[in-house]
Amino acid sequence: MLNVIIVSIVFGSIVALAALICGTVLIIVKSRSRNSSMGAANSEEAKTIQEIYQGLDKLQKRIESLETILADNTRRKDSNE
Repeated sequence: MLNVIIVSIVFGSIVALAALICGTVLIIVKSRSRNSSMGAANSEEAKTIQEIYQGLDKLQKRIESLETILADNTRRKDSNE
């Protein structure tokens, strides 16, 4: 039962990551389609996109760590049996 919960968390995180990436792409496309006369707004949007990207990078590292922990626990459990 615990394995099902852990796998659900990992795959749920992957789905959330994919959704955030799609959202980021949409924000980038929208910001490029606007007029370039909105310099201050574009600068603020660029900062927001950079923050989102950095957050996504951190989230990806966390997911990789969780996958490593899950794989290690599975190997330990298999070797003990």
